[in-house]
Amino acid sequence: MKKIIIISLLLLVPIRYVLADSKAEENAIYNGADATLNTYRAIYQLDQSNPDVIKKALRNINNALDDPRLKGKLKIELIAFSGGTEAMLKNSPYEQDLKQLIEKDVIIAQCSNSLKERKLSKDQLYDFVGYVPSGNGELIIRAAEGWVIVKP
Repeated sequence: MKKIIIISLLLLVPIRYVLADSKAEENAIYNGADATLNTYRAIYQLDQSNPDVIKKALRNINNALDDPRLKGKLKIELIAFSGGTEAMLKNSPYEQDLKQLIEKDVIIAQCSNSLKERKLSKDQLYDFVGYVPSGNGELIIRAAEGWVIVKP
C-alpha cells in the first residue's frame, strides 16, 4: 500500500511542474489592465524635500501621462505640503519640470498651512503655483471624490 501511495505521489509531481510552467507562461503574456473608464483621477502627494523623492514624483506623473491606456482619460493633481514645499520655492531646480506638467493640464498646488508653519510667503514660491488651505484637506476631499492618492 505504501508503494502505491509513493508511486501515486511521484506521478503527481510532474503535473505540478507542468501547471506551474503553464501559469508562468500565462503570466508572461499579461499586458496590464484595460482602461475601460472614461476618466481616471489621481492626486500625487509630495510631502518630502528629498530631491530623489521629488524627482520620482515628477517622473511618476509623466509616466502616468505617457501610459497609452490612459491617454485623454487622466486628470492629475500634485499637492505639495510639509517638506514637499521645497519643490515649489523659486530657487528650486524644478521650475521647468513643474511648468511642463502644467502644460499637460496637471494641477500644481501648495498647502497654505505649510507656508505658515515654515514662515514662507507666496511670493517666495513660483508664480504659477495654486494654493489650497491644507494639503491633508485636499487629499481627503479628492479621496472622497474617488481620486486615487499616489505617494511616490
